[in-house]
Amino acid sequence: MTDWVPNPRYPDPAIEILDPSFLKYRLFHASVERLGMGTRWGEGPVWFGDGRYLLWSDIPNDRILRWDEATQAVSVYRQPSKKANGNTRDRQGRLITCEHFGRRVTRTEYDGSIIVLMDNWRGKPLNSPNDVVVKSDGSIWFTDPPFGLLSHYEGHVAEPDLPASVYRIDPLTGEASIVIDDVLGPNGLCFSPDERLLYVVASRAVPHREIRVFDVVDGKTVANNRLFIDAGPGGSPDGMRCDIDGNLWCGWGMGTPELDGVMVFNPLGSPIGRIALPERCANVCFGGASRDRLFMACGHGLYALYVNTQGAFGG
Repeated sequence: MTDWVPNPRYPDPAIEILDPSFLKYRLFHASVERLGMGTRWGEGPVWFGDGRYLLWSDIPNDRILRWDEATQAVSVYRQPSKKANGNTRDRQGRLITCEHFGRRVTRTEYDGSIIVLMDNWRGKPLNSPNDVVVKSDGSIWFTDPPFGLLSHYEGHVAEPDLPASVYRIDPLTGEASIVIDDVLGPNGLCFSPDERLLYVVASRAVPHREIRVFDVVDGKTVANNRLFIDAGPGGSPDGMRCDIDGNLWCGWGMGTPELDGVMVFNPLGSPIGRIALPERCANVCFGGASRDRLFMACGHGLYALYVNTQGAFGG
């Protein structure tokens, strides 16, 4: 990745048009930029517009990093981070974090103190909370696969005490409930812009990894688990976010140039665009002053691209 250089001409060939409908989202004079390097496995980008900075996780190095828009500087925001993975903000602007090593979901208060929102289900410790989103009603939804229990590199080795599930934390009572228990290896997740649909990556689906979609019922439960995207041979979706038109922007790849980067699907599940990157992309978020900058956290680097759309709220 150290030999990567930005493309000197417009349009950037790294932005691939798979369907003519994607042309409206490509800015002719915008190209992929690399903002930072040095992570072992970058994850969980989240934008703080009020401070003009981005946070993202470096799981094996047990830290959360900060990229400053004004100075372009990268610094350490938190270390140790208990091998933090997914991050988002709640509707009050506080940082919500999934921790592999801590096996918990936390909230960082305005004064920097950390509150544990959930670390067990009926007395049994969570596995390794992975990714998280906050719905407009303030409820927190997160995935809890056992991935952080497989090695000391991204967590610590242990046997799971609970099946892999998706949980919801009620914003008023703080009580948790299991909303999904039938996805194989739940990973990235996000809501459609109208919050009527919930997308969840199935990282252990066979024969191929998948993105599943659910109808959201009464804002609190889901129904009608169905296939949305079959990733195909070698495909590996990870973290994802929706734009305001309902397109799904998905971190993608398996270590090959043909797959690494970001895949973009329309609301019908058809691929319309691709952003080729020099390494696998683990997760994305929208940010910038107009929520029109796509930030892409990869294994070793952090990348960004201005696009002609905006991220849906809640990502």
